[in-house]
This record gives sequence, structure tokens and C-alpha cells, in this order.
Amino acid sequence: MMKVLKSGNTRRILCTILMIVLVVGLMAVPCLADGNGDVAGAVEATWNSAKGQVKTITNNVIFPVLDMILAILFFVKIGTAYFDYRKHGQFEFAAPCILFACLIFTLTAPLYIWNIIG
Repeated sequence: MMKVLKSGNTRRILCTILMIVLVVGLMAVPCLADGNGDVAGAVEATWNSAKGQVKTITNNVIFPVLDMILAILFFVKIGTAYFDYRKHGQFEFAAPCILFACLIFTLTAPLYIWNIIG
């Protein structure tokens, strides 16, 4: 047997849903292009105005953090590979080589990545 909601509960639920819809409607910011509908031009203008900040943050924050994480992982993997070698007599080269290649890639990426992106 289904229990019917009381009118107070129903009113409270409807008011809550209405309030949520109202807040979402007020907080939504429309994304409009130019008057002629040139979305590509709007995206290009946004990129050109923020390009310097993106480059600075990427070169001074993101790449150094990635380099540090990869260097730590590389040395930890070298250590664990050495202990595995001592235990089993076989040195596993794949994981340290992959981490070293990624480390070299991220260390040299700021030199050429901006020529590719623009």
C-alpha cells in the first residue's frame, strides 16, 4: 500500500525544487559569441588574451611539479628494482626506462611545446 505524501511535505519538496531551478537559472552565465555568431573568433581572442598567463603558469608550475613527481617515481622504481634484483637475481629495466623517458620528455617540453601550440 502506497503512502501518500502529506500536503506540507509535497509543498516543501516543490518549493525546494523551484528554488533550485531558480538559483541555477540565475547563476548560469550564457556563453555567447559575437553578434555574427563567430565562435572560433571568440575562442581565438580568449586564447590570445590569456596565452601569456597560461605559458607562465605552465613553465613555472606545471612542468616543475611533473618533473619532481617523475624524478621521485624514477628513483623509487630504481630502488625497488635493485631490491628485486637482490632478491630474485633479475633486474627489470622496463619501468625505470619508461619513467626516465617521461622525465626527459617533461624536462625538454618547455623548449618546443609552445612552437607546436602557438
